[in-house]
This record gives sequence, structure tokens and C-alpha cells, in this order.
Amino acid sequence: MKSFSVASLSRLVSNKPWTCTNCRTQLLRPAKAKFQRHASHPFSTGPSSSAGRGPKTKPRGRAVVLTATATGAAGAGALAFTDDIKYGYDVTERTGRVAAALALCINDYRTSLNQREKSDDPAEKDIILKQCHERCAVRTLKVLEKNGGIFIKLGQHLSAMTYLLPHEWTSTFIPLQDKCPVSSYESIEDMFRRDTGEELRDYFSEFAHEPIGAASLAQVHLATVKETGQRVAVKVQHPGLAQWAPLDMALTKFTFSTLKRFFPEYDLEWLSSEMEVSLPQELDFQLEASNAIRTKQHFQKLPELPLVIPDVLWAKKRILVMANESGRRLDDLEYLDSNGIDRDEVSATLAHIFNEMIFGKNAPLHCDPHGGNIAIRKTSKRSRRGKNFEIIIYDHGLYRDIPEHLQRSYAKMWLAVIDGDMEGMKQHAHEVAGITEEQFPLFASAITGRDYTVVSSSILKSRSEEEKKTMGDALQEGLLSDLVTMLGQVPRIILLILKTNDLTRSLDENLHTRQGPMRTFLILAHYCARTVLREQVDEIKQRPGSLLAPANAIRFIGAWMSYLRVELKLEVFELWLSIKRVMGFNTTQYGAGASMI
Repeated sequence: MKSFSVASLSRLVSNKPWTCTNCRTQLLRPAKAKFQRHASHPFSTGPSSSAGRGPKTKPRGRAVVLTATATGAAGAGALAFTDDIKYGYDVTERTGRVAAALALCINDYRTSLNQREKSDDPAEKDIILKQCHERCAVRTLKVLEKNGGIFIKLGQHLSAMTYLLPHEWTSTFIPLQDKCPVSSYESIEDMFRRDTGEELRDYFSEFAHEPIGAASLAQVHLATVKETGQRVAVKVQHPGLAQWAPLDMALTKFTFSTLKRFFPEYDLEWLSSEMEVSLPQELDFQLEASNAIRTKQHFQKLPELPLVIPDVLWAKKRILVMANESGRRLDDLEYLDSNGIDRDEVSATLAHIFNEMIFGKNAPLHCDPHGGNIAIRKTSKRSRRGKNFEIIIYDHGLYRDIPEHLQRSYAKMWLAVIDGDMEGMKQHAHEVAGITEEQFPLFASAITGRDYTVVSSSILKSRSEEEKKTMGDALQEGLLSDLVTMLGQVPRIILLILKTNDLTRSLDENLHTRQGPMRTFLILAHYCARTVLREQVDEIKQRPGSLLAPANAIRFIGAWMSYLRVELKLEVFELWLSIKRVMGFNTTQYGAGASMI
């Protein structure tokens, strides 16, 4: 691969947008043998971490940073690819964009931080850092959009990390939730032929040329099954995605390792490590089909929850055919209000669904519930609990199972949070994630999305704008590096639970409900108490004698009474809300609700 100059790297940042790789590579070179990943090391990058290392005794100027970063990124790209691809223009372009943006951002932060140190004005310091955040976020966004695929997925993940990244970064990346590349119909047709041995017209009497939705890894087309006439949604992976996955993962890994080298206090390598585990799962649509079927079967036992999981007809590794289940976005408040759908009930239903996924026995956990993966629709027939809507969940590629012992400790931790039991919170936070006494305040804020002063007093209060600003300022003032370090130490499943918590919290806040967070916390307490009750019953069953034995019976009654205490509070609160709705009163925020716990 040719070496990169500073000028060429800067030029590559502004090159044309990403399009379907199959279409572009056909124009650049004749079709050759397809790239095959090494079976045992699907994302091997080689010893790229040592590339681009400059002399330690000399300060790195802008040119040195650019050159070192470019060399390292180029090495990562070369080691990830076969001879057929690594000399291609696309590899040079793709790698160059990342290398240039990375070098420019590193230089920008180093310059801004030095400038910030020279200022004595706190307001000026704040402005310098915020402007740097914004410049680098916009610069990075352009690269993510142009490279597409896995980079879009990375950006979506980063946009949800409001507990970790500055507001300028997360808000800049929000458009990535809906702005994704679209692969051509011809490339989809060719992939279907290669993966199934059939033509689209052999199975479908109609197949829409334009997708109804496009995501970072795939897009969805409406179609009609020729044999049955059933209307279906066909999810197809972007054809060039698997080809670029090794390079893109190598570049992602290189980016975070380079950031760690220049800014050791901000170690985000755990993020690329998690992507290396999760990405192959998300690219396997047969696994996604299995997750969807399992989730549907689990929630069929809970008919009171108006949840729809589209039926799976069949799946290949890159093709998934499902029943067509359509709806509107959850944040389409005009649709909700015009159709008489109570936002508070939608919020409560989401709380029930995702708490069941986290605390339900043998329940699968959907780890990517962002706004594009959840829809809502009005129904003419009300559910068993009087709901006039259904929640539809799509994209079942990223799932995890929470070990039972972790479920139980996590439940106890949340009960301690809701009850304001600080010692209990610390004990169970250590059981859940190995959190130390010093790390606890930071972990408590990360897991709840609330300021620690609120966590230690009453978490049932609504989150104010002042609280949001206080948390943002705390990250700016040095807590960010501590948070990054802590998250690099906790189990990976906790990171995914954190992600799920943050995404569902964002969904709930976008609904702008009237009753505040109290109801959702009572619902959470219900599932936590049920989990603890299940543990206590299991422990009693392991003791000598039956449940009717006096000692066991007393323990069982005590456990059951603790559960009923929480359950009764939830039922009373639900009854109070129902009475207010029947009487025509608005359900306002309950500032005094904390006394109910």
C-alpha cells in the first residue's frame, strides 16, 4: 500500500459519500475471488498497535501526529486484507478518512487543552473545550457517514452513551440513528442469488426496489410471497459489509488504541473489544431469527403485555424474511395524541417489557432498543389491561442472557437504590460489577443516569434541567476519565445492561410523560422484588423438610410479605392513576411520592 501524505489524508476526509461497495468495486476492477476471513481469527489485525510510534523524547507536532496515525492505520488496513483487496483504491480511501480524522482530532484536542491550561477564566476554559468537542464530533460524523456500515453502527452506539461522552458528541451523532446507507436493488438481487441459489422472482411475486428502512448493517424491503400471497418484510444485509468488516474492525481497534496512547486516561479499548464480540452475532441473521423466535415464545406467556415480535418465515446468514408488522416511532407524539394513546401507559408498558427482559427467568435481553428498533401502533381491540396500542420490537441481532446470580444481585442493588439504602447499594454494586468504595458514587450515577446527590436522597424525583447540567459539568471537570477507567473494568454484560438502561431511559424521556419517574421505578421495584422472592424460595427449597415445615413456612411467609409490600404499593399507585383518568384529571408529577416507598 502506498504511503499517505498529509495533503492526501486531508483530501480523503472530504471525498464522496459511501455507496454500495459491490457497485463501486465492479466499476474499479473485474470481479475476482471473494475475500474470505480466517476461520479462527475473523477480526485479526496483526501487530498494528506498535505502528507509528515516534521518539518518546521529542514533542509530537501536527505533522508527526498525522504521519504516525496514517502509517498505523495503513498498517492495520494492510494486515486485515488479502493481496487482491489491499491495493485497491477503496481500502486507501476508507483507511485514509479514518487516519486523517483521527490525526486532526488528536491535534485539535492537544492544542485546545494546552490553550485551556493558559486561561484563568473558567468560562473561557469551558468554551474552549466545548468548541473542541463540537469540531471533532462534526469531523468524526462526516467520516462515519462516508465509510458507512460498521462505522454507522459505532456512531449509533456512541450517540447513546450520554452517561460517558460529552453532550457535543452524543447530540452530533443522533442523526446516525436514521441516516444510513442504502444498497442498490441490483446488489441485493445478486446477493440473494448467491446465498439461496434462486432468483428473487422465484420466491416473491413482488419485491419493492426501494427499501422502507435502512440501518447501519442492513435494509428492509416489502415483498409478497408468491406461494401464499403473504405480505412480508425482507431484511437483507448490505452486500459489501462482510467484505469490509475485518478492515473496519481493525481501524476501530487502531483508533481506540491510538487515543489511549495519546490520552492514557481515556481508555476506550473495551468498546472495540465489545464490538469484536457483538458484531459477528449481529451479522448472522440466522442467529437473529433464533433470538426473535425465543423472545416471541417468552412473551407469549405474558399476554397482558401488548408486545409484537414479527413472525420469522425463514432465514439465511444474510437474509431474513419476517411477517410485515408496521408502526410509528415512539417519539411521534402527534400520532400518539391524535389516536388517544396515553403516553404514560406507553411508558409503563416499556418499563414492563424491558424489566421482564432483565429480570425474567430465562428471559432474553434485547441490547439495542434505540428509537429506530421500536414502533407503536393503535389497535381497535384493547388488551387484557385495557391498552389500545401495541409495541413492536425489531432487530433482534444483539442479545444477551443475564446469569441468574447477576440478576439477583442486580435486583437487590436496585431495591437498595429505590429504598435509599446506601450501604446495601454499595454491597450489591460490588457483587454486580466489583465496584469499590471510591468508584461507587460514579457507578451509581452511571447506572441510574442521575446525579449522586439525587441517588443518595430520592431517585423518584423527576430529572431537572439543572441536574442534567450539573452532570454534564462534572464530566467536563475530570470525572469523565474516572468513568472511562471504571467502565473498562466492569463485566461486559454490565456494559450492555448500562446501554439498554440508557436507551430505554431516553425513549421514556422522549415521551414527556406526566407522572414523572415514580411509576417506572415502582414497576422496576416489582420485578426486583419478584427476583429476590424467587431466590429466597429456591433457598428455602434447599433446606431440609418441605415448605410446610415450621421453620421453612416462617421463612416463606416472610419472603412473601416483603414481596407483597412492594406489589401493594404499585397496585395502589396504578389504582390512583386510573381514578384520576376516569375523573378527567391530569396525572401530574408527584413530588411527595417518595414517602410511598
